Amino acid sequence: MFQHHSLLCKVSIILLLLLSLPAVLLAQDGIRLQPKWWFGGAVGANYNWYDGTAQVINNCLTSPTPFHKGSGLGPYGGIGIEFRPNPVWGGMLYVAYDDRQGKWDNVICPKGNTLSLETNRSYLSIEPSLRVAPFSSKFYMFIGPRVGLNLSKMFTFKVNGNIYAKDQWSDLRATVVSGQVGAGYDVPLSHPLDPTQIVLSPFVAYHPYFGQNPRTTENWAITTVRAGVILKIGHATVENAVARAPVMAEEDVVFTVRAPLAVPVKRRVRETFPLRNYVFFDEGSNGIPGRYVALTKDQATSFKEEQLQEVQPKSETGRSLRQMTVYYNILNILGDRMRKNPTITISLSGASDKGPEQGKARAEMVKLYLVNVFGIDSSRISTEGRTKPRIPSEQPGGTKELDLLRAGDQRVDIESSSPEMLVQVGGAPHDMLKPVQIVAEVEDPLDSHVFFNVVGAKALYTSWSLVLTDEKGTVEHYGPFTSERETIPGNTILGDRAQGVYTVALVGQTKSGKVVRKETTIRLFHRYAPVPEAIRFSILFDFDKSKTVATYEKFLTEIVVPLIADSSIVVIHGHTDIIGDEDYNYNLSHERAQDAKGILEKAIAKSGKHGVTVEAYEFGEDLKYAPFGNDLPEERFYNRTVIIDIVPTK
Repeated sequence: MFQHHSLLCKVSIILLLLLSLPAVLLAQDGIRLQPKWWFGGAVGANYNWYDGTAQVINNCLTSPTPFHKGSGLGPYGGIGIEFRPNPVWGGMLYVAYDDRQGKWDNVICPKGNTLSLETNRSYLSIEPSLRVAPFSSKFYMFIGPRVGLNLSKMFTFKVNGNIYAKDQWSDLRATVVSGQVGAGYDVPLSHPLDPTQIVLSPFVAYHPYFGQNPRTTENWAITTVRAGVILKIGHATVENAVARAPVMAEEDVVFTVRAPLAVPVKRRVRETFPLRNYVFFDEGSNGIPGRYVALTKDQATSFKEEQLQEVQPKSETGRSLRQMTVYYNILNILGDRMRKNPTITISLSGASDKGPEQGKARAEMVKLYLVNVFGIDSSRISTEGRTKPRIPSEQPGGTKELDLLRAGDQRVDIESSSPEMLVQVGGAPHDMLKPVQIVAEVEDPLDSHVFFNVVGAKALYTSWSLVLTDEKGTVEHYGPFTSERETIPGNTILGDRAQGVYTVALVGQTKSGKVVRKETTIRLFHRYAPVPEAIRFSILFDFDKSKTVATYEKFLTEIVVPLIADSSIVVIHGHTDIIGDEDYNYNLSHERAQDAKGILEKAIAKSGKHGVTVEAYEFGEDLKYAPFGNDLPEERFYNRTVIIDIVPTK
């Protein structure tokens, strides 16, 4: 049985090392509210080892041979309270059902019989402990006494496997006083700034034999290792927790908030949606992908491009699906335009990395659809094959993310000299199909968002969070974040309220481990009255550096600016796809958004318009704000964009 004690020591050491490892890796708990009072429920198991001697069981039974070594596994469960006045020191008090059951097996008596003794030693345990978190982290240790009130006196004595006697022990202590030492690790289950904090805490505790003699006679003693989990709940006051965070005097971030004048519940947006003149193909395939809308001859007879103007997909809402639904009708738009204008001719240039033959085969598939479904005369459509398109995404010498770039080069380009079909934008040779007008109801447009700018956060903070408290004391929390700008829709903050005044607290975790705060105030109110229709334009870019915003200057000054009314808000936001370095993409979107802003402001000033506010934001490849997904080449091409929203305020 000495091996049991060796195993006990090894298990205890391993568990304590596993519990202490996260404390070394996560020495700081970050920005998280820490309630002073916690209430918990614990469950676990006791692994009990019996030492010493048990022979005189009671006044009626004495074993012919003493019992020395035994063991057993018993349940543990209780409730408790913890008090933590600071991150390091605290106290714990748990009251629990504490089972120390076990048995002695296969003891051979002088007459050759095999004896065994089973006992259910259970207690109502009262366990006060000192709690110490030496790293001010989730890892903690505890030590303290244990007072056990005996609940069970029963034993079962067996001879050769048969029950010989089942009775009560004599000379049992009604109360035992012993001690314990242990360690645990609090795993948070709730948001860092949620006033109600919930943690799940695995723990291990060691109860040495001294003090655990259950009887006043003989010297039977029990040693226990307990392992289990505690579910704890505590409540913290957010305002006080934030107020206690110090304000940094040096090298602090610059915190600003931009709130909208009013938050519309919904907005009607009329968008001039540009149509790329590309049909993308799947790798190695000559067939038109199933995501493109294919009509029958009968359906094509009644199809008109105007049907797409009020598109609202039934399966879900959102800009990505709505616009992609329009784009995936590109072959039908093409067929409708050629049918309406019998003099239009087009050329189809197919590209494939397998060679010009497959490229031409792809172009022929597009031609076949137009001829067979829309009845277009085949002589009006010429085809050719290429290894790469005229404006390829893959550049010579490129080595990164080539699979995504090459997927964008597996396509058929549509070219035409007719202004009824294509328009030139951004300078030659960047043509696109004539845009489509789309009208839709948009929820949470960007100008209805509240912008939180934390300049310097990447350099100084590991993370930061926001605590918004309204005039009634209702608290909302957001984060943690690691970027230097985040936006939250005004509708999300207001909910169903008509208006609200909010104290905004920035709570930042510095890289040196300090928690700092900054505060400001914003006022929001819902605009329930109908608002004028907003107008949206988009500038699209290919995967190259030659096409800059400057090439769109004529489009911006002659098409966009005349539609901007006095006192309007013009919101510009730049995006990229996920190809390339994240910082490079962010800077690229910043440069393009700022260039568009500069061109528009200059043209607005020359036009004599008054009270126009122009705002520019860059989002790079940030997936939270990307207009489209990034799984398909079509989506990536449309994410290379600057979007311009013209929002009337009257």
